[in-house]
Amino acid sequence: MPWAAIGRPHVADTGLTFRSMPMYRLTTHSAIAEIPADEWNRLAGDDSPFLRHEFLDAMERHGCVGESLGWLPRHLALHDAEGHLVAAAPCYLKFNSYGEFVFDWSWADAYRRKGLRYYPKLVIASPYTPATGPRLLTGDSPARGDHARALIQGAIRVAEEAGVSSMHWLFTAEDEQAVLEGQGLLRRVGCQFHWHNRGYGSFEDYLGAFTAEKRKKVKRERRRVVESGVRIRRIPGNAVTEAEWATFHRLYCDTFDKRGGIPTFSLPFFQAIGETMGESLLLVLAEYGNEIVAAAFDLVGARSLYGRHWGCFQDFHSLHFEACYYQGLDYCIETGLTRFEPGAQGEHKVSRGFLPTPTWSAHWIADPAFRDAIARFVTLEAEGMDDYIAEMQAHSPYRRDSRPSGVPAPAGRDSE
Repeated sequence: MPWAAIGRPHVADTGLTFRSMPMYRLTTHSAIAEIPADEWNRLAGDDSPFLRHEFLDAMERHGCVGESLGWLPRHLALHDAEGHLVAAAPCYLKFNSYGEFVFDWSWADAYRRKGLRYYPKLVIASPYTPATGPRLLTGDSPARGDHARALIQGAIRVAEEAGVSSMHWLFTAEDEQAVLEGQGLLRRVGCQFHWHNRGYGSFEDYLGAFTAEKRKKVKRERRRVVESGVRIRRIPGNAVTEAEWATFHRLYCDTFDKRGGIPTFSLPFFQAIGETMGESLLLVLAEYGNEIVAAAFDLVGARSLYGRHWGCFQDFHSLHFEACYYQGLDYCIETGLTRFEPGAQGEHKVSRGFLPTPTWSAHWIADPAFRDAIARFVTLEAEGMDDYIAEMQAHSPYRRDSRPSGVPAPAGRDSE
């Protein structure tokens, strides 16, 4: 088995053939560069830029993942009998729970109190990115269901033979969550605040769906930014200068320094993705006088916008809302994007039109007793999350006669 020495970051991978499914062969890779970029991107699709080969490769090449940060690449690639790549997953061996945004520290603590090791574990996700997207990369093949199930079964086999405590598929797409649960994985429900475009013709048209009170509040916030003398520029990633990237990176690091976090993305990483996938990046710069005083960084998919990072050198009233939310909403309306995920957490987003939306993750637990305990925990947690989503939905800023339709329902037991 190629992962017999799973803790060693440079062990060569030799591949795994399924006895029960001889038409497939699974290989594992300690670098995304070992998998052809065009084949990986074909499977990843066009709406998840944080899963693009260029994004993951830049992290590996520029020190954003690795042994020192507890994210060791162990990417999965499924090949058919002819050797064609038919499915893949961004997989990492983890020695901590940092940068995942699906919090399992209490699980690790329970293992420790029982004298068991929770780490290492396996995580299938894009590092440091709490954004919903495919984790079973299967492209648009008619056999994608079979490929997905084979990939899951292979991943479980890998985890079993490696002896890890668990495997976690984070921020899964809704359609693949059912496939994961069908293979015995536990569902965990979370909540973020997302926006859906209902064909708005302009930002003013969008605000027309709000109650008068909420509409006035948003207009007042935008007006205060203009009155402060701050100017806003939106720049695609392939047009950002070296000096602008450097300033943004200082802002990015400053935010983590203020909050006691670790700024894992390096300046060379941002410069690299600006060159290789700049059309999928959006930098919002706020300038006062001749200086950049704040910035927000977004990723752009074929249908969705993803807000990721923010930083400011000076405080201006409502500038955070303008740079991180209103400029993104403007951009979505102007370009026809249908969805905006502005990042994890943040109940303050509701009054600005981002409604509570369930998120999902799927979990394989090796130890039967802990699996049963965690299964009970996530069931109770889901019930509480249903209540929370309903409570947040009650604070919607939309007029009752213009409430967006099609917003996902709470994801507890009653919605299955």
